[in-house]
Amino acid sequence: MKTPYKTIYNILKLNRFIVLAVIVFAFLCSTISVWMAFSTHRNALNSAFAINTDGSIIPLKLVTQKENFKVEALAHLELFHNYFYNIDASNYERNLKKALWLGNSSVDNLYRQKKADGVYNRLLQYSLVQKVIRIDSRIIENEGSYSFSTTTVFEINRGTIIDTYELVSTGNLIMVDRNFPNNPHGLLITDYFENTLKKLSEDL
Repeated sequence: MKTPYKTIYNILKLNRFIVLAVIVFAFLCSTISVWMAFSTHRNALNSAFAINTDGSIIPLKLVTQKENFKVEALAHLELFHNYFYNIDASNYERNLKKALWLGNSSVDNLYRQKKADGVYNRLLQYSLVQKVIRIDSRIIENEGSYSFSTTTVFEINRGTIIDTYELVSTGNLIMVDRNFPNNPHGLLITDYFENTLKKLSEDL
């Protein structure tokens, strides 16, 4: 006995089912492929590779920029305040030139104001030695922008007299291209301002 042919409707239903199944399978494959590509790209951004001496590849996990920022910022501020305030008659020009690389026009304006007030002339005239003793900085983050407050303790040696001062300065930090050795941390001080300067007791 011959097997009866399936009706045209059953054949169309089967074809439709096969087409839908292929479409769903293709959609799932595309979704998985996109997810895998995104995941691979994200992992690549957070990883670096080094070549070992035997030719093998060593994955190196990079710390995110935000985690590194505070360390870079504190080092940048310490470098700047050392250059700007740790000066004497023999090194002030060299140190101030280096300090100006670390800040914008607000630092340059302060330098020009001090120069106009005769600060550096007195340094030369009386052979003063201004030595930084301590630098304490605090970084404040606010919606992606960064500001700081730094307390710098320094002493001025006038030969027979040594006076100690505490300076509190503030400003903002922005990221720029690194420029070694002029700006190794890739940061720039903006809106720099000397808030308070007071003389400390001699028994500090």
